[in-house]
Amino acid sequence: MKARMNPFEAAPAVMKELLDFGAKLKGNGLEASLTELVLIRASQLNGCAYCIHMHTRDARQHGETEERIYLLSAWRESPLFTERERAALLWTEALTLVSQTHAPDADYAAMRAHFSEEESVKLTLVIGMINTWNRIQIGFQAVHPVVSRSEAA
Repeated sequence: MKARMNPFEAAPAVMKELLDFGAKLKGNGLEASLTELVLIRASQLNGCAYCIHMHTRDARQHGETEERIYLLSAWRESPLFTERERAALLWTEALTLVSQTHAPDADYAAMRAHFSEEESVKLTLVIGMINTWNRIQIGFQAVHPVVSRSEAA
């Protein structure tokens, strides 16, 4: 796979603003582990290899287990996720697939049962931001870093 273009070279000022805003969102008071799960799940739904690569690495650095990362795509069937995480993942799916789901009242209510109004806004912004990044990385065919098998071993 070959990248179509590097948006950081093509529009450095606006990409820096996006990076800065994203950094603020990641430090917004929501749990780092929950935020990384949301970032990974949205990226899985969108099929963004670059973002999945980045956020699974980041999740591990925040202490996330391999088992939970592997089971994230099947979170509904796994007892490894808290009720708060489940609510965040449900809302992530509702908003990432908004053209299909239209963000149902039941999904909103499930999320609001575990998140304050302020946290709900923060979570929604995190979901919106990763969907923006997924579209940038997929649209310009960003290629995630590759470690050879011999280096990984």
